Parts: sequence; structure tokens; C-alpha cells
Amino acid sequence: MIKVVIADDEEKVCQLICSLIDWKALEMEIVGVAHNSIEALELIQSLQPDIMITDIRMPGYDGLELINRGKQIKNDIDFIIISGYSHFEYAQSAIKYGVSDYLLKPIKKNELLASLNKICEKQRLRTEQLTREERLKIRLQNDIDKLRSGFLTEILFKKATDQEELDMSKCNESYHFNFQSGCFQVFIIKMDCSYEDLFKSSIKIFENRISQIMRLFLKEECYDMEICFQNSRTYCLLNYDGDNKKRIRKQIKASLDELLVQNSIFNKIQFTIGLGIAVDNINDLRKSVITAEAAMEQRLIEGTNKLIENAPFQGNNTENDVLLSEFTKNMEAALEFLDPYGVLESIDYIQNKVLNNPNISGHELLNVVKEAFNIYLMLLRKHQFNVENQDILLDSFSLNIELCSSASQLFDHLKSIISDSVNSAIENRRQAYIKPIREAKQYIQQNYMKPITLKEVSNYVGFNDSYFSSLFKKECGINFLEYLSEVRMNKAKELLKETNLSVACICEAVGYNDLKHFIKLFKKYSGLKPNEFRKLYS
Repeated sequence: MIKVVIADDEEKVCQLICSLIDWKALEMEIVGVAHNSIEALELIQSLQPDIMITDIRMPGYDGLELINRGKQIKNDIDFIIISGYSHFEYAQSAIKYGVSDYLLKPIKKNELLASLNKICEKQRLRTEQLTREERLKIRLQNDIDKLRSGFLTEILFKKATDQEELDMSKCNESYHFNFQSGCFQVFIIKMDCSYEDLFKSSIKIFENRISQIMRLFLKEECYDMEICFQNSRTYCLLNYDGDNKKRIRKQIKASLDELLVQNSIFNKIQFTIGLGIAVDNINDLRKSVITAEAAMEQRLIEGTNKLIENAPFQGNNTENDVLLSEFTKNMEAALEFLDPYGVLESIDYIQNKVLNNPNISGHELLNVVKEAFNIYLMLLRKHQFNVENQDILLDSFSLNIELCSSASQLFDHLKSIISDSVNSAIENRRQAYIKPIREAKQYIQQNYMKPITLKEVSNYVGFNDSYFSSLFKKECGINFLEYLSEVRMNKAKELLKETNLSVACICEAVGYNDLKHFIKLFKKYSGLKPNEFRKLYS
């Protein structure tokens, strides 16, 4: 698809252009809209469009300057200029700058369509020519880029025990690097914001801009560098002369400053760079990765929008184990009692302990929160709570926790996802409780006249009698025998009021064999003997 950007300070004009043409039929796609020249240049930089349709006069740069700067960013971009005035000299100058067409407002559909078709044909011819002359070159470059990126991914995500010994010359030969003796160093650029802000089709724009800035500041300083992206993280591998270490750090800091300046495109995103240690041996690269990750995680303690290095990695693991053990005990008790407030209190407990620990590192903090969530899921399984799609729940937790930028955000997210989940789990459990209790009550009401027992009813609903007895009392407020007696007494009252049956017959009809016991029990429930009750209510 041919990518198109529209730029005009009048929103209605942009809307008109968008709706005027069947872009899909032309195999074109509108990838961005700008309302001033600065935004237009940023879109050229980030989206690399093939065509820009722009007003000649907008806030920001002069129209000719916009074209000139745009061509410097992407020399094969085609401009279509639109204007409310017929300036012949201006049109001539614009064409000299490489403008493909110059249209006057109000824009006519047929004129715009003709201009687009002309550009489309030109781009097809240019693409065909490139395919003939440079097909092999482009394919080879794509393969090389994949190889280099694949090498970095191996270093990042394979455990040290799984990795083979690396030979620098073989890496250069096999992966097309230009590594030389000196320092190897990894740093991580971390983007923090809401999931929606980062992943609503905008991640590619951020990645392109980060890559451009990093290469601008560091490429000339290094023997070689490689960049790869992993969701909200950008991993950068540098190989440089060891005498250049201070200069490299300065350039990394400068690249972060440049990212922070560009808030107009990045908007709500916070950036942190976690700087790993520099190593002299390519086989020690994993150490640089681990220390970069620890530095990046330290932002949870020290804050974002800064460069962090030499971060602590591990502290008192025994202390954290004791803390998580206490959390497990509190969480399990809350789940057993179906107490959602107790669940949140168990999270508050570890939050207070962690935040009051002045020596905890960002790495430890993150691990405590992750482990707390894993313990919660384990307890749900242990106590057979019905929570659908636990794998999806874990993936959602992991993805969103990765975008938290502080300790308080971590715990807020932990509370939020556990609160939603546990409320659903408790409601499912209550529904699961209600059904067998309802079935038991129905069975009792249908069989009260028989000598039924707790064991008989427990077997009917599929529980052992001890658990059923406890569950029945918890849900009904009275035990099984008290409920059975209540049903029998209510039926006895009906028979006394509505029939002429003797008290002895009624005693037998409601499931009792001992008349004296029946009379005593009836008086206990109603305050009257059966004959007295009949005289009063029949």
C-alpha cells in the first residue's frame, strides 16, 4: 500500500480530502494527519510516507521550507501542494523543489484523483526499476538485518547455561557484524505509560524514532551497534574502543535528553535508560544485559526520565521469603473465608513492609510483586476456585506490570487485577455453594416425613457429611437438624390448622415416632402444645 499523509491547518479540509477519494481502490492508505508544518515533518520522520498532500501555508515552516526539509528526511516522497491562492511564481518554485502537483482550493475530486493516479504510476515504475536492479541487494540487506537482530535476541533471552562460547571473528562472519577488540555494552531504553497509549498502533512510531535518535548519537562513536525491540523495551548493543567509554556514556545521556525533548510525539510516555556494565569479552555480554535490566528496574525506586547505572541487584532474600510466607498465610485465610477485604489487606501488608524497607532494590520489588501474584493464582487452584482463563489473566498482569513506573503503580495494578479476579472467584464459589444447599433443602422438604440423616442428604448433594454440615450452617445460619426440625414443625402447624388428624397421626406424618418428644419439640418452636395451637388457629 502507498502511504499518504495529509497536512492542513483546517480540520474540515483534512476531512474533505480523506472522504473525497476511494483510497483503497488506489491501493493507498492515509497513515497520518497533521495540522501544522512541525507535525507534518514529524510524521514524515516517523511514518516514512510516499505522498504528502499539504497546504502551502500552515503554522510553522514556510511551505517551500517544509518541502525542502521533508525531502531531506525522505528524498523520494511526492508532495501535492494545495492552496487557496493562484501564485504562479510560488507554484514554479515549488515544482523546482520537486513538488509533483499544485492544486487550488476548493479541491476538485477529478483533479486530485488525476494527480494521485499520476504519482501512483510514477511510483510503480520506480518500484519496478528497483526490483530489476536492486532486488538481490535488498533481499540480502533484509537477511543481514534479521541475522544481526537474531544474534542480539539470543544474547538477551537465552540463559547463560544455554549459550555456546562466542568467537568474535565467527560472529562477524556469520552475523555480518564489525566487532573489534574493545568494550561491549548493553543498555535498555524503557517506555512507561498506559497499555492503551503505547500499544494502540503507535508502538512502531516510537520504535522508529528511538532507533533514529540512538543511531544519530552513537553510530559514529562505535565500531558497531545493534538495536532490537521487545514490547516496551529497546535493547541497544554497543561495541567501541575502551578509551571512548566516557564519551559513549555522555552520548547515551544526550540521546535520552533528546527523547525527553520530543514530548510532542511521545506525549504521555516516560523514558528511562538502564545502563549495563561494559565488558571486555564478548562472552561476558550476558553480564551487561543483567546489569542493564537491574538498572532499568531501579526506576521503580528512583523514578523515571533519567539514566540509571550500577543498580543493586539482590538484597536480603530471606527477609523477602519471610514476607511472602506471611502474605501466603493471610491470603489463604481470606480466600477460605471468602473475604475480599481480607485479600486486599494481605496486599496492603506486603506493600507497607516493602515500601518501608530502605534497602530494597527495584529488581527485588518487582520480583516480590510478581511472586505475590503467582501465590494468589496458586491458592486459587489449591482451593479449587473457578477462575476462567488463568493464563490470560497472568499474561494481562505481566504485560501491564511491565508498564508501571513506580512502586505505588505496581501495587495499584496488583490490587486492581486481584480485586477484580477474586470478586469473580468468590461469586462463583458462592453460586457453587448455593446450588447444593438449595438441592439439599428441596430434598429435605420432599422427604421430611422419613427418617432422613445428615449422611443421606450429604451423599445426595455429593459432599462428605462433615464438610456439608459446616457448609449448610454457614449458608443457612442453622445446622442440618435444626433446619429439618423447622420444616417438620411448619408442616405440623399446617396439618393442625387445616385437618382433623389427631396429634399422634400428625406426629407420625411429619417424621416422628415418639409422641412425647414431638409435643415437647412443638412447644419449643411455637410456645404452645399441639392441641393448644389447634384451638387457637384452626
